[in-house]
Parts: sequence; C-alpha cells; structure tokens
Amino acid sequence: TGRLDFNASRVTGHTGPVLDIKWNPFNDNIIASCSDDCTIKLWHIPDGGLSRNLTEWLVELQGHKRRVAYIEWHPVAENVLFSAGFDHLVIVWDINKGEAVNVIDRHPDVIYSISLNRDGSLLATTCKDKKLRVFEPRSGIVVSKTKSNSIDHQQEGICHAGTKASKVVFLGSSGRLLTTGFSRHSDRQYAIWSQHDLNVPLTCETIDSSSGVVFPYYDNDTNMVYLAGKGDGNIRYYEVVNEAPWMHYLSQFISGNPQRGLGVMPKRGVNTAICEVFRFYKLHATRGMCEPISMIVPRKSDQFQEDLYPDTIGTCPALSARDWISGMNSPPILISLKTGGSITTHKPRVYKPPQLPPTTDLNNKKKFAFLSTETVPDYRPIEFHDMSEKSQKTSSNQSTKFQQLQQKFGNVVLQKNIISTPLNDNKVLENVDIPNNEAELRLAFARQTDELRLVRRQLANSQLRVKELEEQIRKLQRQ
Repeated sequence: TGRLDFNASRVTGHTGPVLDIKWNPFNDNIIASCSDDCTIKLWHIPDGGLSRNLTEWLVELQGHKRRVAYIEWHPVAENVLFSAGFDHLVIVWDINKGEAVNVIDRHPDVIYSISLNRDGSLLATTCKDKKLRVFEPRSGIVVSKTKSNSIDHQQEGICHAGTKASKVVFLGSSGRLLTTGFSRHSDRQYAIWSQHDLNVPLTCETIDSSSGVVFPYYDNDTNMVYLAGKGDGNIRYYEVVNEAPWMHYLSQFISGNPQRGLGVMPKRGVNTAICEVFRFYKLHATRGMCEPISMIVPRKSDQFQEDLYPDTIGTCPALSARDWISGMNSPPILISLKTGGSITTHKPRVYKPPQLPPTTDLNNKKKFAFLSTETVPDYRPIEFHDMSEKSQKTSSNQSTKFQQLQQKFGNVVLQKNIISTPLNDNKVLENVDIPNNEAELRLAFARQTDELRLVRRQLANSQLRVKELEEQIRKLQRQ
C-alpha cells in the first residue's frame, strides 16, 4: 500500500520546524532543507533509503538572521543554491565553498516566493509590498524595461492588489512570468507578465473566491501550468500559448481531501509507458499522508509518444558554480526519455536503439535452405518406423474405442496382406519388401486402399455391435 511505519527513519537535524525542502537536480542523493532555526542544511540520502535516523548533515549554511522560508537550486549551474528568509534577504550560495556569493537586500518586507528562469540568469520575487521584481542574481540589481525600452533599474511592478501572499513562476525561456494572488476584493487571480515590462500585465483573470493561497507549477516540456490552492482538493491545469489570451483553461483534478502542500517529480522520473506527463506528491492537510497524483494523457498506443516527451533537462549540469559566478550563462543540457526508464545517474544516458530484427534477406535464406532439403518417402509399415516421443505416448494410450479397434483389426490386416512372413525384432529393415518401381508402388497403394475400406467397414460394424450389446445390458438390468 506504500504506507510507512510510524517509527520509520527520519532526518532530524534542525532545531526548528522545516519550512521547505528541495532535491538537488544534478544529484538524486542530495536534498536541501531550510528551517525556522535560520539555517540551511544539505543531507545525503543513500540509494536504499534510511535505515536509521539521519542526524549528520553534509553542509550547514548560516547567513540569515530570521527563519528561512524558501530555497531553490540553480537549474543549470552545479551546487548553486538560492534562499529567501523573513529577514527580507535573498542569498546566493556556493555549496562547494559553503559561503554566500551575493546577498540581495532590495526587499522592504517579507518575501513570498522566488523563481528562476530556464537558464538561471534571472531571479523573480514577490513581496508583501505587493510588488513583482526581476533581478540579475549575481549583481543584485532589479532589471526591467519600461514601455519606452529605456533601462530603469528601479522599475518595479505592482503584482496583485490583495493583502494575502502572491506567488511567481517563470514560464520557461519565453520571457514571461505568471503570478497568483488576490484582488482588492479577495478574489483569487492569476496574471501573466512580460519580464521586460512590469507596468501592466499581459492578462489578469479571476480564478474563484476561495481564501487559500494558490501555488503555480510550470511544465516547460508541455507548456502547461498547474494551479493548486492551499486547502483545496482540486488542481487546475492550463495550456500556455504565445499570443492573447496567453493561457487557456483545460480541466481540473478533483479530490475530496484538502492539500497542505505539493511536491513535484522531475520529468525524467515520470512513467512514459502510461503517458504520465506530470506527477505531484500531495501532502494532506487533515492527516499525515503523502499521496502521489499522476497527470496522464490517455493514448491507445503503447508506443513512445514523442509529442508528449520532447527532450528534457537531464542530470548533467551545463556550468560549474565558478563559471556561473564569473558571469557565464548556458541553456540546460537536454536528454531524451525514449529509453523507457527513469534516469537517476549523475551523468545523462545516451539513447541507443534496441537491436534490429533480422532483415528480409536473412529470412529468405532460411526459407530457401528449408525448401532445398530433400524429403525421402518411407513406405515401410508404420510399426517398423522409429517412433518419436509423441508417437510413443499416443500408442500407449489405448483408452478410446478407435484405438482399441485399430489395435484389434488394423494390425491383423496389415500383417496378413502386406507382410508375407512374420518379422522378428532381430531382422534388419532392409528385408522389408519395398516397391522398386512405379507399378509396384501403384499396386501397394491399391492394396492399402482396399484394406482401409475393410477397416472402416469393420469399425462401423463394431460400433453397431457395441450399441446392440449396450441395449442388451439395459434389458437385462430392467429384468
């Protein structure tokens, strides 16, 4: 059932509640966690899972003065981590050295969310001051273009007018962002922005009037956005397009159990055999349970669906932490999911097609080799043939009436008409009278035909005789 024992092994190292966790995208054994104790810790989880409580961490990052709420790994560079705390700071960490690369202190209030674009060159944040900001993370400056295309490092956009938390996510490398928040009348909204102009959103739509904060999740491979509200039981999903209205509603997953939070499986871990395109891990709000939720596109064919699974981000980083910090940018290294299995190694696997079936020429050679073999007829009586295993089993089974009659009448006729003198087991087979020409063969065939008619006649008479005897037995039983 997937249920774990209450005494299952745990990761216990923080002195306060854990607020966020993220797996390393380039190492499936490393997980980062941030806590109310103002620290960030990295843990090593073995392949077989934990056999005892884990209390020793690999790296501890200390730099925040208040609790750390959010962490994000760099999507392209190895061992680069971002953290946002209630001290209004965003810190960029170099895990190799265990030290901060940059501290962004441009927020006057609590940070609600952080998100990186596809190559990790831009960082977007939402804040309690209702503003959406886009940073160059290495320098910490706010980058945004106004409608006049002039650079204004102080330009910031009002995100949502409501007082509750708003969230942001980059829509891949499209140059657009999606935010979720609340209107002035507490209606839940989503809005799409151009990263070059945060003055006015491209579109802003009302979702509903519920009170839970909406968390956005973007799938770059299928251009789909999933919106899940805290305390809701449903997950809405939309398709992102490159023109107005910019996003189309598709459908929703409905459940009766409210959710407290959601985790996401990397695309290389989905099951391509059942056309699974996205997988959530739902943390239930009312009971301690984590439930996997698969988003599946129904297809009749069991072949690999290339339109559902384009090349996706693999396990090999495109840049080292040192290269990225020095100012280099690079798109992610992509891999194919056509291998049919989830990829968990540190390096990407190169797809190799399976062994091709034999060609038509090879099959034709086998056919002609079979046809070229000569079939030699054997005219000896069947009891002198070499019996195969199947023939032995058949001859030993004498339970049917036909086999009993064949044993009673068939062998007698053959011995009388074909074999002139009885043969001993010690005689060689060369002494059997085998036809030497076509005339003798025709004569032997005519005799066997007559014998076959006789056997059939005797068989029919025997069946009638059996019926007569059965009828006599019934009469005797009635008397």
